Amino acid sequence: MVAAESEGRLVREAQRGSKDALAELYSRHWSDAQRAAYLVVHDASASEDIAQDAFLAAVAALDRFDRRRRLAPWLHRIVVNKSIDWARREELRRAVGEPDTELPAPAAGSQQVGEDLMAALADLPPDQRAVVVLRHLLGYTPGQIARMLDLPRGTVNSRLRRALDRLRSLLEENDR
Repeated sequence: MVAAESEGRLVREAQRGSKDALAELYSRHWSDAQRAAYLVVHDASASEDIAQDAFLAAVAALDRFDRRRRLAPWLHRIVVNKSIDWARREELRRAVGEPDTELPAPAAGSQQVGEDLMAALADLPPDQRAVVVLRHLLGYTPGQIARMLDLPRGTVNSRLRRALDRLRSLLEENDR
């Protein structure tokens, strides 16, 4: 409860222009934002850029943020949406013949997920990858994900089901 009150106070101060409060919010949420982006895009450099861009977008919209809510889900929504956009742009670039870039080493903290799972996640479409990351790696409920991504809950559930079925199939293929 104290952490939520503390965060609410920081958000209020940041909304009033406090650079110190903004720096503290950044410090508290940076690693989770960067990790969420990495888990969706599988590119360490891009995930840093995406997280940075998401923070800038959040700061620009902070005056509209409802302080009664937690900041993390709102910020993760921004991060995941920007990650999906990035992944779609990259797929389009590859489709039109731009050179493919080599997948860099995993970002800090991603080793917990496992190399096989990371490779399988990379094979999922960005929209499916995003809901798996939000649900199973960041711990949001399907209802929270639906609100974050502005989707019907049924859509979230069907994306999760399709993604998990595909992941299972990919991981079983790797075991053979």
